[in-house]
Amino acid sequence: MAFMVRAFEEQDEPAVVAFWRAVFPHGPARNDPLTIIAHKRRVQPELFLVGEVDGAVVATLLAGYDGHRGWVYHVAVAADVRRRGYGRAVMAAAEERLRALGCPKLNLQINRSNAGVVAFYESLGYAVEDRVSMGKPLA
Repeated sequence: MAFMVRAFEEQDEPAVVAFWRAVFPHGPARNDPLTIIAHKRRVQPELFLVGEVDGAVVATLLAGYDGHRGWVYHVAVAADVRRRGYGRAVMAAAEERLRALGCPKLNLQINRSNAGVVAFYESLGYAVEDRVSMGKPLA
């Protein structure tokens, strides 16, 4: 049961859709898994990471780099395999890929309802910054 991180492949779509629907059950309509996957496959698809054990998707991460900062999104690990280092491994893989692109800093946002994950990111060297997060839906 070796854990492996790799880039998303077309045949992963059904498993990732089911995984996200289980892990993010109350997301807004704009976070429809099929839409996100379609968009990410067109923009930096190499930064769409899947973690698997014995062919089963148990972790995901989307990353992006705009030439100034990197961002990570949809970091998720299946509930039944948490605390095995899989989250740490997908984050390390993303950081490695972004570093190779010349990314000097990586940012992420945590939903207020998921504040318990702050300790996980702090263990990876991330810190809460004095910023105001703002957003505007465009679709």
